Amino acid sequence: MIQQKLDKKVIVLKLVGGGIALWGSLALVGLLIKHVLVYNSIGAWDRSVEVWFVAHRHSSLNTLTSYANDLGSTRYVIGIVIVIFLLFRWRLGRWYESWVILTVMVGEVTVFVAVTLTVHRLRPDIIRLDKSPPTSSFPSGHTAASVALYGGVAVLLIYIYGRNWKTSLAAVLLFCLPIIVGLSRLYRGMHYPTDVLAGALGGGLWMSLVISTLLPSKVRPEHRKNRAEALQ
Repeated sequence: MIQQKLDKKVIVLKLVGGGIALWGSLALVGLLIKHVLVYNSIGAWDRSVEVWFVAHRHSSLNTLTSYANDLGSTRYVIGIVIVIFLLFRWRLGRWYESWVILTVMVGEVTVFVAVTLTVHRLRPDIIRLDKSPPTSSFPSGHTAASVALYGGVAVLLIYIYGRNWKTSLAAVLLFCLPIIVGLSRLYRGMHYPTDVLAGALGGGLWMSLVISTLLPSKVRPEHRKNRAEALQ
């Protein structure tokens, strides 16, 4: 067991406390944007970006962003998480990394739902290309989920197999996916830019907290063996 020496209570307190702190911080920012900053230059910028995307819509981009949008949708994310969960177990011969990525995603969803239920921000008042889910506009759940999932997988790949051209290339490609998802959400009129930025920040911070809490800073011998075998 990789994490034998870590006190389980300390881990739980750190993750729960971090999640509550993240919820409070994002909710405070969201309420500030909704009730105060919406009336100044930030609110004007939010609206102008959405108007710009609407003015530059095209049928081909509508189709492309529809596919890109799916990379962060609930059903696709659940499917990808299941695949990654089982793939890590099969490839590494243990469950630990699988549970790490599952913790990342369960925590991300919990924080996201808590924030969106607190802020209740309306979505942009423009023609939207997707049906509006029951959650509010702030923060972007698609963006948060994609940052947590693809960013978490990228970090785990480098942690497990070391930094080399293969893992570096995989990490770059994985980190590009949340950017594509965020831009697609803006293009399709589902979120303001501040919603997407908040989603990326929330997903990234939670993912970083889980990774830094559950993964030891030093690679143990069994990790080095797995790395060598994986690269052969």
